[in-house]
Amino acid sequence: MNVNGLVAVVTGGGSGLGAATASHLAKLGARVALLDSNETNAKALAESIKGLAYKVDVTDAEAVGKAFDDIASQWDTPRIVVNCAGIGHAARIVGRDGSLSIDLFEKTIRINLIGTYNVMSHAARLMVPSDPLDSNERGVIINTSSVAWQDGQVGQSAYAASKGGIASMSLPVARELAQFGVRVVAIAPGLFETPMMAGLPKEVTDAIASNIPFPARLGQPNEYALMVEQIVNNTYLNGTTIRLDGAVRLTAR
Repeated sequence: MNVNGLVAVVTGGGSGLGAATASHLAKLGARVALLDSNETNAKALAESIKGLAYKVDVTDAEAVGKAFDDIASQWDTPRIVVNCAGIGHAARIVGRDGSLSIDLFEKTIRINLIGTYNVMSHAARLMVPSDPLDSNERGVIINTSSVAWQDGQVGQSAYAASKGGIASMSLPVARELAQFGVRVVAIAPGLFETPMMAGLPKEVTDAIASNIPFPARLGQPNEYALMVEQIVNNTYLNGTTIRLDGAVRLTAR
């Protein structure tokens, strides 16, 4: 599937991996719409790439649906949908002070996993009845998992569970949508230079990077965006989760 001329939707498009992906797809000729809870960031980027911006909480299925309908009305059916919206807060099940983290677990699942499902559902709703493209595809949905789904660290139980859910959805949803020519693929990024990492001291990020086999550095958001492009272009990529991590395996702590 050729990116040029297609309509793309990127959630979490106002910053980090989402912003890099939106910019990259726009450079390749896509018309890009951003869904983000941070309206200021989303509008600023949308203006620079001549795209659309929507202030949307991905946990709100109705709001997600309205945004997709508006994008289709203004432009056309979205053929590329990339889910980058998410949070990565860490907490132990039982803290050192005896406190529990059930609220954080529920919030993380709602935003990362249910939010992804909401967006994926409305994307499929529009893709399925659309006319097939030259490649006989109707669209591709790319979700963001994490290497934590396989080797989550202490304090990442909520995050790992949410990202594991995203990874495990890939095959059954791909199988369900295969008859319509809609592909579903997940990317599991390793340690990337994103706002989630930005608050760490340099010595901490240097120590993290030293454990990455090659290249021994944090991933760059444009490398995630390049993977999105490669998935869109390669029709045979479907129903799987791709680790993009420099061969890193997270330690327990």
